[in-house]
Amino acid sequence: MRIKLLHLSEPARKLLIGILSIILLFSGFFFNCWHVAAQQWFLHFQHDNESLVVGRMVKSRSDGIFSAGGLNGAGIHNNLHLQWISSEETDRQYSAYFKGLRFDEYSPYLSQTGGQAMFFSLLDRVLPLSPKTKLNSYYMLTSLLSAVALTLVILWFYSEFGFVVMLSVVCSMVFSQWLTVFGRNLWWSLWAFYLPMIAVIQFFRSQRVPADYSFIRLGIIVFIFVSVKCLFNGYEYITTTLVMMVTPFVYYGILRKLSGRQFLKGAFTAVSGSCLAICLSFTILSLQIGSVEGGTAHGVEHIVSSFLKRTYGDAHAFPAVYAPSLKSSAIEVVMTYLRGNFFDANNYFPIHSRFIPRFLFVVTYQFLIGLFLVMSALVLFRRADAVMVKQRQRNIALIGATWFSLFAPLSWFVIFKAHSFIHTHMNFIVWQMPFVFFGFAVCGVAGKILWYDLVRIYKNHFTNNDYS
Repeated sequence: MRIKLLHLSEPARKLLIGILSIILLFSGFFFNCWHVAAQQWFLHFQHDNESLVVGRMVKSRSDGIFSAGGLNGAGIHNNLHLQWISSEETDRQYSAYFKGLRFDEYSPYLSQTGGQAMFFSLLDRVLPLSPKTKLNSYYMLTSLLSAVALTLVILWFYSEFGFVVMLSVVCSMVFSQWLTVFGRNLWWSLWAFYLPMIAVIQFFRSQRVPADYSFIRLGIIVFIFVSVKCLFNGYEYITTTLVMMVTPFVYYGILRKLSGRQFLKGAFTAVSGSCLAICLSFTILSLQIGSVEGGTAHGVEHIVSSFLKRTYGDAHAFPAVYAPSLKSSAIEVVMTYLRGNFFDANNYFPIHSRFIPRFLFVVTYQFLIGLFLVMSALVLFRRADAVMVKQRQRNIALIGATWFSLFAPLSWFVIFKAHSFIHTHMNFIVWQMPFVFFGFAVCGVAGKILWYDLVRIYKNHFTNNDYS
């Protein structure tokens, strides 16, 4: 593959890499083709949440897309915010959709705008297909959008660091069990989390001279794409998304040696654009909730209550079930997520030997952090020679951006501590936003340096030259 790529023009190489990347990622997201996640987990991951999208489509089909405020929900009697949907009720949402039934009762989920379900409800009206075929096409579309979004990230790493580093990043995506199970889920719309970061990357790639930066344009870009993210999956992992969005700015700030004034101006612009987008989303959601609860004030009250319930609210102000999460410590939560699995090779061994411990085949996030730290030190402290000196500033920028990106997952674990305490079945995904990608890129750079050194040692040995 490497040899064939050398004979192609640069645009053709990028096109080929993009197509192959989309195929690899799409196959994992839609089929679990690479078996990095246990099949039953893959097939049933977050069906309860996703059923609220399906329930919304049933409601839209009979009563209109904007009925019940356009909010996601389920055809059940109980309040979703007091009693979560059961597995039997989850199955009934899909059954109602497949059989063309309508709901006599509908319980809206008030903590998300529901843009993804509105989008699918619109498609549901225009596609002349059976319900099962349409639902599969939505899985396919979501998987494709997720694959395309991550491919744009892959192509950026290729443009900045070359084939080897890009390949390392591809592996980090293909073999991530969390990306695999999130990739096609209709509730999560995985692709939307990465849109703001991709937009910021394109901004800096299109304006290569710091003096030409239009921070007003950057603010508009941030506002638009954060708004789209909030529309399609609400405030899910919002702090992670915003820190992830700033990571390319840190990279280019170091690479292009922005002045302190430029850096602060850009940071202020990004924060302002994000705040405006979140305020707009807050207003829309408040109006949606108000339309079903009898007033916008109820919407504001619900959003504030939901925020406190997920962060550091008073345990006595909420049902007893939330007390352990609200009283937990942030350090305890972070340690839980450090011990989580990034990759489990045991999925490839149906019958495991009792003589070989399972943990030998597991890659945890704390192991990855240690690995990235060692590789960063190798890249940072290796003396640059004539061959590597031009790349050194780029490598330093990558390392700076990598360790800045660690704040993206940590922001959710620490700020939304109570949510993370409860949702250990899904919140590991934030490690891939985008810390793991950048960490594997550093490993790719270190691998290139080690290979270069080995080749030089080999050549010096056979030419009787001293190695220095």
